[in-house]
Amino acid sequence: MMVVSDPWFYATAIPAVIIYGIGKGGLGGALGIIAVPLMAFTIAPTQAAAILLPILCLMDIFAVRQHYSNADYSILKCMLPGAILGVALASLFLSVISEVGLKLVIGGLSLLFCFQYLIKGLNHYSKGGIVSAWCWSALSGFSSTALHAGGGPASIYLLPLKLEKVTLIATMAVLFGIINLFKLIPYSLLGEFDHTNLMTSLLLMPLAPIGVKLGILMLHKVSQDVVYRLCYLFLFISGCKLFWDGTYFFA
Repeated sequence: MMVVSDPWFYATAIPAVIIYGIGKGGLGGALGIIAVPLMAFTIAPTQAAAILLPILCLMDIFAVRQHYSNADYSILKCMLPGAILGVALASLFLSVISEVGLKLVIGGLSLLFCFQYLIKGLNHYSKGGIVSAWCWSALSGFSSTALHAGGGPASIYLLPLKLEKVTLIATMAVLFGIINLFKLIPYSLLGEFDHTNLMTSLLLMPLAPIGVKLGILMLHKVSQDVVYRLCYLFLFISGCKLFWDGTYFFA
């Protein structure tokens, strides 16, 4: 069986998949933002994203099955067109950017989301309308395609709506379940689903339901703020490393 053989890859991939599953299950889509930067310590960012995508689609099955009845479909109707546009724009972007450039972009996006998180804790966002929904969901679709990290921009639009926690998690679960299906198209066209990546995804897939189940169990028991603070700390470290690797290439 041809899979990624580097043991250090699995030291980053196993916690990345479980953490992403926890976010899918009950602690919000933004939690998964650390997955690709964490795995990119050991493999190329594009390969990391390609390995993760089939696993995320499996997670979506479990998460949507658990939460679909609580989602707010009027909000989804506003967000989905922009999100799909963002996926399309990211597809064009990924087809022309180099690995070094992608590291710079991913590192920069990671740090941007960290600063967004800090700012969000200090200021209250006002509710946005249809233009705001399109803008933030387009950025969400773009960053989800490039980084599997669309939860940050989506949260900027959704959090000011002050939805019930279960409704918020459910709406994000359905949103990213649909986005991930559309992402299969560009990743297939870019040739990222080769034998090695698919077999490695298959090897890691048993972790998907474990992570989602943990997230569902934690939804009502763990402070979401504590989990997010830790994950954004790890994101900041990963983002700094990727950005440094990108800028060092040009030094």
